Amino acid sequence: MIIDTHAHVVPVTMLDALRGNPRLFPSVQLHGDGAAPRLAFAGGAPGRPIQPRLADLADRRDWLKRARVDHQLVGGWTDVYGYELSGSEAADWARFYNEHMATDAAALPALSALATVPLQDGALAARVLEEALDAGFKGAMIATQPKGTGGNLDDPDLDPFWALAAARQATIFVHPHYLCGDERLAGYDLVNAVGRLSDSTLAIARLLFSGHLTRFAGMTLVIAHGGGALPYALGRFKRNRAIHPDYADPEAEFHRLYFDTVLFEPLALRFLCDVAGADKVMLGSDYPFGIGDPEPVGVVDRTLLTAAERAQILGGNAARVFHIDCACGG
Repeated sequence: MIIDTHAHVVPVTMLDALRGNPRLFPSVQLHGDGAAPRLAFAGGAPGRPIQPRLADLADRRDWLKRARVDHQLVGGWTDVYGYELSGSEAADWARFYNEHMATDAAALPALSALATVPLQDGALAARVLEEALDAGFKGAMIATQPKGTGGNLDDPDLDPFWALAAARQATIFVHPHYLCGDERLAGYDLVNAVGRLSDSTLAIARLLFSGHLTRFAGMTLVIAHGGGALPYALGRFKRNRAIHPDYADPEAEFHRLYFDTVLFEPLALRFLCDVAGADKVMLGSDYPFGIGDPEPVGVVDRTLLTAAERAQILGGNAARVFHIDCACGG
């Protein structure tokens, strides 16, 4: 079974519920009645338009067939995670999102949902993650900046979340934010071309040098977009540790990570397999975005791989890590 581990959903039922009850979340505002509304959180400016393909299950079903994908792991869209919210409203927003993602997954059996959690509060994030795992979610998708803009994944406040993920042996997919806080990214759509990669690289590098994956060894961490610059920078990370022996061993930590295939270039995918191991690489598309891979199986087909490596990347690794029943789909 071919499994796509990197895709996004904003359920239409969730948007309809917000339209029907605009006071449901006092700090969340839905702007626009057309096909691409925007959400604003905690008094901030409206975000990017929510494109129709994020919600269109019929279009997604057709795409899965064309792309030769049997099953798809779907997380939320980081733009509308609501990390700007606070307290109980943040937790309720994540639960609300998860409820509607579960509805989408039930409507299209080829989907398995990854939960959203209120990452701005580690204790609340742990509580919501446990509820989601108990409800049958296959893990969670989180963003790199737990404060919405800013914050680090190794912040001590997040320890309850990571401890729960480790205790439950959960799989956590880490996705970069859209806003990366560097004014040089303004122009040429460099936020997508470069900013996403640098955001993930910085966020995960902190985890490597802090020994985070050793502290919370029970969980599995999957990094979007082939890990950004992490595989290519591993030698530099090792040198950095050689001159700072008090840091955790980044190479040992690196080899605990998993990665998707959203690289587009066969040589890059082959390099990732050589550095990380094909047993740590999983198919990804970043559906439905333009910067995603419209033919995710294609880069695997074009890469020099053994039959065993190809089988691992296309579905074997994902089935094992996300506990996907290979009889499901459709």
